Amino acid sequence: MDLSFTELRQLVGLSVEEAADELGYCPSTVYRWERGETAPKASVYRALEVLARFDAKPPLIESDSDLHFRFIDLFAGIGGLRIGFQGIGGHCVFTSEWDRFAQETYRHNFRDNHKLHGDVRDYSEEPELIPEHDVLLAGFPCQPFSIAGVSKKNALGRPHGFLCDTQGTLFFDTAQIIAHHKPAAFVLENVKNLEGHDGGRTFSTIMNVLRNELGYHVQSRVINSASWVPQKRERIFIVGFREPNGFRLDDLELPPVEKGPRLRSILEPNESVDTKYTLTPRLWKYLQDYRKKHEAKGNGFGYSLFGPDDVARTLSARYYKDGSEILIEQRGSRPRRLTPLECARLMGFERGDRNWSIPVSDTQAYRQFGNAVVVPVVEFLATAIKPYLAEALAGANGRQQCETERLVAVG
Repeated sequence: MDLSFTELRQLVGLSVEEAADELGYCPSTVYRWERGETAPKASVYRALEVLARFDAKPPLIESDSDLHFRFIDLFAGIGGLRIGFQGIGGHCVFTSEWDRFAQETYRHNFRDNHKLHGDVRDYSEEPELIPEHDVLLAGFPCQPFSIAGVSKKNALGRPHGFLCDTQGTLFFDTAQIIAHHKPAAFVLENVKNLEGHDGGRTFSTIMNVLRNELGYHVQSRVINSASWVPQKRERIFIVGFREPNGFRLDDLELPPVEKGPRLRSILEPNESVDTKYTLTPRLWKYLQDYRKKHEAKGNGFGYSLFGPDDVARTLSARYYKDGSEILIEQRGSRPRRLTPLECARLMGFERGDRNWSIPVSDTQAYRQFGNAVVVPVVEFLATAIKPYLAEALAGANGRQQCETERLVAVG
């Protein structure tokens, strides 16, 4: 492996402190290696290379699935989409995530010996650099883009279609990769408001690209996470298959929201939570005054208090600022924020026998969970897709075998 010390350490999924402990050096020495002030011995590189190839840490997701397929994880965040599809037998062959703190959390929880890549735009320009895959997963950010009429572009002699309409957006980069690799299926995730953005024109263009430009059979549905976790979080999922099949996203029977779990299922007892998560008197007064000011104006802005029998509002990436959208009541004291561990449970990353490692600061953890998908929703969707994906892959393999036999016969 021709990698730097830092790249090898990250590939193995070790923090600096863990690397120091694993390699038998003091942390200050390892930090000097990180900063390039000194260089480690060749034996250190060899030790990390061995760990990278034969990491003994058990996988986050144990799968006994009879389905085996390859997938790529774009705009991966901390890996919420990956968990669901790895659980039905998928093997991740490529990951792209630009945020270095999200990369750190991802590496800590998925040690699968492939390099974690940054900006996906570098690969949409040369999609052949991405390994072949059967399924593409992408939680692409929704960037606003304007849409000019096709007739006007024709009059000006300009190209139309996704090469023009979505140029400069991250959806465009996703579409470029789909166009090149033609995976059997893809699953895209975005905020609910994608449907209504720019009067619905953005979503219409996206669906036109996927259906008419790329030729996929595409369905979409907004799903509320409150059926699985104590949080009202609505996200749109877009599922596409290269070949038609019987999958019907709208026909999936979701667990009833009213029977979903309550906050007590993810909360630590208040008395056992570090007091640093309790709001300071100054912040609590500010939030109360802010709410009173807007209530006087007839607005609904302000903090939200929740108890153990409630279902929370949507956790956002700004939660680290004041925690105002989800404050937990504490009898005889000021309310508190959720802890990062409670956020991991609220988003379904820490669930049952699945333990989630949080190697970053509280601020970064709040941002990561606020930007993530709710894992049990993805697991539900992946399980529903599984038989149709198996059918699609079997059909593709059969066609490939027939083509191979034809070429042999002609030759």
